[in-house]
Parts: sequence; C-alpha cells; structure tokens
Amino acid sequence: QVQFVESGGGLVQPGGSLRLSCAAAGSIFSTYGIAWFRQAQGKQREWVATIGIRGTIKYGDSVKGRFTISIDNAKNTVYLQMNNLNPEDPAVYYCNVPASAFSWGQGTQVTVSS
Repeated sequence: QVQFVESGGGLVQPGGSLRLSCAAAGSIFSTYGIAWFRQAQGKQREWVATIGIRGTIKYGDSVKGRFTISIDNAKNTVYLQMNNLNPEDPAVYYCNVPASAFSWGQGTQVTVSS
C-alpha cells in the first residue's frame, strides 16, 4: 500500500509563493513517475504537473510558468514550488502517480486571500 504525505500548504496573499512537499516510500517515483493534482471546493480534481519516469516534466496550462515540480530522490520527496499565486489556485493539493493508481493522501490546503 503506497502512502503519500503532503505538506506545506497555508494561507498566502495573491502574488505570493508556497512550496508544497509530498513524501512517499521506496522507489515509487522512479517506477511510476509522480504528479501533483488539486481539487477546489465544489470542483473535480484536476491534474497540475507531472515528472515522468524519464524525467519529462509537464504542466497544466493554468499553472505553466508559475509552478515548478521537482524531486529529491534521496528524500523520496517531490516538491511543487508555486509562485504568483492567484484566486484560481486555492484547492487541496495532492500527489499521486500520474495514473492516479494509488490511494489519495490527506492533501494539503492552499488558500489565497488578501
């Protein structure tokens, strides 16, 4: 059973930045790749960014140029650096393999408000 533990969310003003972290055990990242997803209140979960098993990085159009996904393999942790946050970004953020094949973690809440 793969477990994902997300952290780093919080309240930030518009234009501010946050860095989210997601820890997972073992070689999950190198075996499947890893992705960030988010779910805003009342909306479906949406894909945000992916690092594939060969290191290919992709971003959703709404975050391209503002968010950066990265991995620290020594720590089995994936990060999401979020800059220039705007009112479209508040959501609970989750990580999972790109196919969303494993159980979801508790997520981490991001709130953008002045």
